[in-house]
Amino acid sequence: LEVLAESPLFREIEKKELRAMLVCLGGQIKEYKKGTSIFRWGDKISKIGFVLKGNVHVLRETYWGKESLLGRIGAGDLFGEVYACAGVKYLEVGVVAKTDVKVLFLDIQKVLTVCSNGCEFHSKIIRNLLSSIAERTLEMTRKVEHMSQRSLRDKVLSYLSSEAVRAGSKEFTIPFNRQQLAEYLSVDRSALSAELGKMRDEG
Repeated sequence: LEVLAESPLFREIEKKELRAMLVCLGGQIKEYKKGTSIFRWGDKISKIGFVLKGNVHVLRETYWGKESLLGRIGAGDLFGEVYACAGVKYLEVGVVAKTDVKVLFLDIQKVLTVCSNGCEFHSKIIRNLLSSIAERTLEMTRKVEHMSQRSLRDKVLSYLSSEAVRAGSKEFTIPFNRQQLAEYLSVDRSALSAELGKMRDEG
């Protein structure tokens, strides 16, 4: 309940309302071991996931099995909401547990449909969900901007510049190691390491 109360999805919803709300929204909690697939490429989903503990990675997979990292979702964040709301026939990404995770699933139809009980929280959660989708869209727009830069250095600088602005400081921590950053920017890890070394040496 503490994690839920701090999440943007449940903004302006009182803690005392949360338990009843989860029942109304068809809430189910499941646990996954590290490396386990939560959603697979090609699945049709009708639920959105909310990470209660641990973190998951959203991966794009080609038909031939090549993967690229689209994003990292931590405790208090949603995944699958865009696809569930859009009602797409097949999921175009996979979601994998990066650590042992605990996930709360909510039925998207129950989230989007005001129930007969007239629960006051419904309009709030719909508004919060729309806000979450808008933020996710902005995040994907940023990623496209980084990847569209011509050179490897420009891609790295675009990403780091964006993170500096968001942090409001020249010193900040990113959520990726080198392999994950290479996957996020869709570049070769060795080339990325070499470029980071040059940038460090140049100050």
